[in-house]
Amino acid sequence: MVTAPATTTWVRPHSRWAGFLMSLPTHHGFAPAERDDGEVIHRPVLLEETLQFLAVSAAGVYVDGTLGEGGHSQRILEASGPDGVVLGIDRDPRSLAVARRRLDAFGTRARLVHGNYADMQRIAESNGISAVDGILLDLGFSSRQVSAAGYGLSFQTDEPLDMRYDRSGETAADLVNSLSERELADVIFQYGEERRSRAIARAIVSSRPVLTTGQLAQVVARSVGGRRGGRHPATRTFQALRIAVNRELTHVAAGLAAAGELLKPGGRVAVISYHSLEDRLVKDWMDRETATCICPPDLPVCVCEQQPRFRSVRRRTVRPSEQEQTTNPRSRSARLRVAERI
Repeated sequence: MVTAPATTTWVRPHSRWAGFLMSLPTHHGFAPAERDDGEVIHRPVLLEETLQFLAVSAAGVYVDGTLGEGGHSQRILEASGPDGVVLGIDRDPRSLAVARRRLDAFGTRARLVHGNYADMQRIAESNGISAVDGILLDLGFSSRQVSAAGYGLSFQTDEPLDMRYDRSGETAADLVNSLSERELADVIFQYGEERRSRAIARAIVSSRPVLTTGQLAQVVARSVGGRRGGRHPATRTFQALRIAVNRELTHVAAGLAAAGELLKPGGRVAVISYHSLEDRLVKDWMDRETATCICPPDLPVCVCEQQPRFRSVRRRTVRPSEQEQTTNPRSRSARLRVAERI
C-alpha cells in the first residue's frame, strides 16, 4: 500500500463541466488541431523557446525525458539534422506508440524507449550514450491522456479511477479505498494544496468504495460545494491523487539529479512545469546547483566549499507569449527554467 507522503466504459461527459475541462492547463500544453486528413495533431507548449534555450545544434545528442506524442522531439530532430539524435523516453506506452508513428521518418536518429526519465542515465548508457548536449523535461500529462478513455485522469468521463501512466503499481482507487482518513487528507493537502482536504477525506472515507472518476468528483463536490474560482471543486483532489499514484515529485527530483550527471559541459537542461509543487522543486534544484555558497545564512563565513555545477541561463522563468496563450489556453500555467552545465 502507498502511504501518505512524507516528502472502461465511455459515457457521456458531464455537461456542466465539459467546456471547462477542455480549457484546463495540462502537461505538454497540447491544444488539439485538425490536419487535412482529419487526424488530430497537437501543439507542444513553448516549442520555439525550448529550442532556443536548449541551444539545439547540428549533430547534437538530446534526451526528451517526457516524450509524450513527440512534438518537441520532432522539432529538436529537425533543428539538429542531419546527424542529431534524440533519446525519447516515456512511461505511457500509448503515447509512445503515437510518437513512434510521428518520428518514424527520422529513422535511427529517434531512439524511443518505454521507461521513466528518472532512470535516464541508465537508459542512455544502455543505448550507447554516455553524455548529451541537452535534456528536456516537460512535466505532467497530455490532453489526450485527459480526454481518452482508459486513463481515469479526469471527471470529464465516468470511468474506473486509475490515473496510472504505465499501468503498473497501485491505482487511484487503491489509494482512495485503502488509506486512512488522515493519510488521505495529507495526500490531498500536500500534493493538491487543497485547504479543504480534511473535509474531502472525511467524505471520501464515508462514501467508500469509491471506484470511478465520476463518483469521486461527485463526493468531493458535495463535501466542499460548487465551482470555486472557475475550477471544478475536485480539480486539486484529482491532481493530488495523480501525483501520488505516479510518484511524480519523486521522479522530478531523481530526473534532475540524473540530468546533472548526464549533461556534457556546456549542455543545458530545460524544464517546463505546470504547477507550483513541480516548479518549486526545479527552482530549488537550480538555485542549489548554481550557488557558490550553500551555508546557513547565519554563518559569518562560508565553510561549505560549494563548487557550482551549473550556471543560470535565465534567472526569470520563460512564460508563453500572449499569442500562444490565446491560441492554446492550456499553456497559460507553463513555466520554463533552463540551466547550463559548467
